[in-house]
This record gives sequence, C-alpha cells and structure tokens, in this order.
Amino acid sequence: MQNLTISLVQADQKWEDKTANFLNYERLLDANELGDVVLLPEMFHTGFSMNTELLGETMEESQGLQWLKENAKRRNIAIYTSLIIKDGEHYFNRGVFVEPDGKTTTYDKRKTFGLAGEDNFYSSGKEKSVVNFKGWNIFLQICYDLRFPEICRNQLDENGVANYDLLLYVANWPETRSLHWNTLLQARAIENQCYVAGVNRVGSAPNNLSYSGNSQVVDLLGNVQAMEPHKEGLVSFELNGSILTETRQKLPFLKDAQF
Repeated sequence: MQNLTISLVQADQKWEDKTANFLNYERLLDANELGDVVLLPEMFHTGFSMNTELLGETMEESQGLQWLKENAKRRNIAIYTSLIIKDGEHYFNRGVFVEPDGKTTTYDKRKTFGLAGEDNFYSSGKEKSVVNFKGWNIFLQICYDLRFPEICRNQLDENGVANYDLLLYVANWPETRSLHWNTLLQARAIENQCYVAGVNRVGSAPNNLSYSGNSQVVDLLGNVQAMEPHKEGLVSFELNGSILTETRQKLPFLKDAQF
C-alpha cells in the first residue's frame, strides 16, 4: 500500500455566503502545496445552517458540487466535504468525495444533530459509504457521526482484510466540546486500527458558538498530529501505508472483535 497525503483546510466559514466561501477556499488552496486528498469543513460553502430552502441545491444544479469538481480536476486532487442537497422532497447534509476525473461518491449524514435542530430540517442517511482511492479504502463520516462508534465499526472480511483503512470526518464542532472531539477521534483510530483525519472550522457563527478547529490526523496507535487551533490554514500530513499494514499484523485486534 502506497503512502497517502491528506491536506486539512481549517477555514473560517462565511455565514450563508457561498461566493465569499469559494474565494476564501481558493486563497487557502492557492497558497499551499496540496496532498492527494483535501478535506474542507462540513457544509463547506454555507456554514452549518438550517436555512435549507434558501441554500439547498440539487446534485444536478449544485453550484457547490460544480466548484468542487472544477478544483479537483484543475488541482489533480480528491476533495471530501459536505453540503446542503435537496433530493426529491428531502434535504440532506450530504458528504461528497470528488475525484480528479469527476467521479463523485456520496454519503448522507446518518446522525443528524438534534441539539441544534438538524433533525427538524434534514433527513438522516441510512447507508455507510466506503470509497477506494489510490489503494486506500476510505470510510466517509460527518461531524456528529463521531459520537456513534457502532456505525463505523471496522471488521475483517472472509480473507482477513479490514473493511477500511482511513476514516474521514468533516465538522462544525463547537469549541465548548473540543475535548470530546479530540478524545473521540483518538478512540475511533485505536478501536478500528485505522488512520483518522478530522477537519473542523474556526471562527464564530450567528448561533453564538465559537469554533477552535483542532483539525488533526490520528494514527492507529492514537498518536496525534494537530493543526494550531483558532487559526485558518492548510496543513498536510502523510499517512504511511506500510506502518498501517505492519501494525495490524503485529497487533491483530480486529480478528477478535465480535458482532
């Protein structure tokens, strides 16, 4: 398995202003060398808004999805983030993993955040989503999903191969619960014997919440490489495929899991 480089974009999202967010991401992406996969915060071009009727887009006409596809192609990267999508009569907080050739894998957030009323405006997804990119099996998740280990439990197939190698979380996670964010990212990496990458926004929003970022990558032993909190920026981290394989062989914990 080859190494994979993840770039985390820790941005101060402009509230419900798609154009301003596009310009800000362009600035951050232009100023840095990019890895194989780039993560942008949850609801990347609107902020964590419940204003679904105004901001929601269909997949076919999505300005946000088009921007992601254009940047993935032009920069030769994959991008993972989420956005507000209208699908029939329902709205979803939909994760999109966009590859350089335009191929798009979707994931609808399974755990809508009742504390903020997300469940009143968005339908919950029902299915997990794993994408293979550059030889890595990547499990897609969004923010509040992090609190529920049962929906992302890694396991071995009949050939003894793990279902996935990397967990991705894109988030708008408030600073007041940053201890939970940091702790749960480590827990998901250790219990699933995988890498975990989590990107979170910085700044503040009209909901009177502040966001510290704390974007980070965690390896399968729980070692953390984190970005500086409260600061916009882009930092890249290399994930070592050989270390992942060797550590799973030395510590074969997944085979003892029961379901």
